[in-house]
Amino acid sequence: MSAAHHLALVPDTDSEVVTRVLGGDVPAFEILMRRYNQRVFRTVRAVLHDEDAAEDAAQQTWINAYKHLGSFEGRARFSTWLLRIAVNQASRDVRKSRSHLQLATAPRAEAEADTPEAEAARVHLRSILESAIDSLPEPLRVVLILRDVEELSGSETAAILDLTDEAARVRLHRARRQLRGSLETVLEDGVGEAYPFLGARCNSIVAAVFTAIAD
Repeated sequence: MSAAHHLALVPDTDSEVVTRVLGGDVPAFEILMRRYNQRVFRTVRAVLHDEDAAEDAAQQTWINAYKHLGSFEGRARFSTWLLRIAVNQASRDVRKSRSHLQLATAPRAEAEADTPEAEAARVHLRSILESAIDSLPEPLRVVLILRDVEELSGSETAAILDLTDEAARVRLHRARRQLRGSLETVLEDGVGEAYPFLGARCNSIVAAVFTAIAD
C-alpha cells in the first residue's frame, strides 16, 4: 500500500470535519454524529432518566450543534463543546417538565434486540447495572456516566458540567461509593455496555437530524 493511499484512509479529525461542514460539505456532519451519537445519548439520558425523552434530546442536541457550529473555536475538544450542549438541552427539558420535544422524528426502531450489537450485549448484567445507575441522584449519575461509561477525563467532565475539578472528583467518589453498595463487583465488569445506542437507533437519529437541518 502506498503512503499516499494510507494517508487517505486516516479519518479526519473533529476539527477538520467541522471545517468541511462549515465550508458547505453538510453530509460530512454525519461523521461527527456517528462518532458521538452514543456519547450524546448516554449523557442526556443520565439527566432525563427516560429513554424516549433522551432520544428527543439527543436529536435536538445535534440540531443545536449544527446551527451553532460556527461558534466552535477549537480551544476545547469538540466532544467537550458538544456534551455541554447536550447537558444544557437535557437540563432545559427537565425544567420544562416535558418528556418529549416537539420535533418531527423518523420512526424509532422497535426491536433493538434484533441488531447484532444488542445480540452481543450481556443483557442480564446490563439490566442490573442500568437499574443501579438509574437509582443514583442526577448529579452523581451524570458524572458517573461521563467518567466511567464514556471514560472521559476528570478535567473534560468538569468542563462539560461547569464544575471545578475537585467538585467533579467528589461527585464521582460519591457515585461510585453508592453504586458499589448495590453492585459490589459488577462495576468494572460491565459498565461499558450500559445504554447502547448503536445500529438502528443511531441510524434513526441521523436521519431525523438531517431532515430537520434541511428544512
